[in-house]
Amino acid sequence: MPARSTGAAAAATLAAMSAAGTQEHNGAQTLAHGLERYRTLRRELEAAILPLATSLDGRRFTFQASLHGLELRLGGYVVMEHGERRALGQVLDLELHQAPGAEIDVPSGGDEDTRLKAGITLRLARGSGALLEGDETPFHDATLRPAAPEEVRAWLRRRPSGHASLDVGELVRAPGVPCALDAGGFDRHTFLCGQSGSGKTYSLGVVLEQLLLQTSLRIVVLDPNSDFARLASVREGTDAALAQRYRTATSALAVHTARAGGAARLRFRLEEIGPVAQAALLRLDPIADREEHAELTRLLAEGPATSEAMMSSGRPGARALALRAHNLGVERFSVWAREEPGSTLDALQDPSTRGVIVDLGSLSTPQEQALAAEAVLGQLWRQRESRRPVLIVIDEAHNVCPASPADPITALATGHAIRIAAEGRKFGLYLLVSTQRPQKVHENVLTQCDNLLLMRLNSAADTAFAQEAFSFVPPRLIGLASSFRQGESLVAGKLSPQPALLRFGARVSEEGGTDVPATWAAAG
Repeated sequence: MPARSTGAAAAATLAAMSAAGTQEHNGAQTLAHGLERYRTLRRELEAAILPLATSLDGRRFTFQASLHGLELRLGGYVVMEHGERRALGQVLDLELHQAPGAEIDVPSGGDEDTRLKAGITLRLARGSGALLEGDETPFHDATLRPAAPEEVRAWLRRRPSGHASLDVGELVRAPGVPCALDAGGFDRHTFLCGQSGSGKTYSLGVVLEQLLLQTSLRIVVLDPNSDFARLASVREGTDAALAQRYRTATSALAVHTARAGGAARLRFRLEEIGPVAQAALLRLDPIADREEHAELTRLLAEGPATSEAMMSSGRPGARALALRAHNLGVERFSVWAREEPGSTLDALQDPSTRGVIVDLGSLSTPQEQALAAEAVLGQLWRQRESRRPVLIVIDEAHNVCPASPADPITALATGHAIRIAAEGRKFGLYLLVSTQRPQKVHENVLTQCDNLLLMRLNSAADTAFAQEAFSFVPPRLIGLASSFRQGESLVAGKLSPQPALLRFGARVSEEGGTDVPATWAAAG
């Protein structure tokens, strides 16, 4: 082919490619303009969504709202206005929702005459909640807005319960508004849960202080970590009038501890420990160890089964029991009263005692701690017929009544806790069970709890377990637990007629069990 022809062909090819490129560029610009138009229109439509609420029964409501400038919060309070009617409600469910909108023409990016139909998918907030007051009349398309803290405070004042109010902090969703627990709600069992570092122990102390200050309810605390051994000691800087009130309220609060210098020594007499507990302490099975078990029964019929009584009986079986007790270290437990008069169980029966803190953390071995917990729970159950109301606080309950007891004594303590959880309320025995891991507490204790105080939980498995165990609480609220800051909690049940998010306030008493300061991490 001649050179001139070759050059002409190349020029024509380049011209065609240039024209195609220009057309492609123009098409891309057209498409970009179309997408921008689509996005702008979607934004305008989404921003125009009105915050409207509907109620079919006058008790619950559903609503929609724009995501742009959204002020509604899960667990927050809202006001619905319809004509002259106003109603206060609480948001219990809130989620992102997508709804089909109008269709628009969008250029295809090719020929200007070729256009596509594009449906606008609108994104909005949808949710539901409970009406907190009103005449239970249905309504539709009521205007919705966040409630001001003053409106929430006014509502709280309009719902007196007739019981003492326990001012434990403030509402997270209504800053500055006090959160007061209904003291009468503690006639139901309560479950307090929060991982390490959530503020669980500190917050439990706030609750106990308020019960001591505002009620006459007797309190018995099983304290595995010695966190409440200073519950009767006032913190420095406390208001003088409040400090005096608190000292008066705790003047009859007894702390039983094995630590040197304690006002009352944590101790038990051997004869106070029942035959079943003594057999469990010696790890005797009535079938597998039938001869030794029978010998123990015989010894108990003759008097306390002390090591001296075993050795002096002259019977081979008794000497075998003595060796078993020696090898297990039972006779060396510091918890035995020995020659000292009285015991911790006597304090539980003393009507002049406002409460007893059982400092399990002061005992040196897990076996002694389990024995003390079993003895206390067993005694409280045995004296149930007195029908004197008492709040039994089991801190770190996964150690006292675990899902799977590891030894016979812990199994007995767990059995007492289960019995109290199932039948104790009619005798005035109320539980407050506290733990870091809900799945580690025996389910027959946990499922009897009608009140929930839930603090931060990072474990998705623990959160899911709590949602299943406490199905009466809106699951979305429980799902917030992973986002709680230290000292924040969800309260639900009889303690609070409506679930509430709260931030615990300051303690009056000295706090025990605080973390070691991380001064080693300071920059040099």
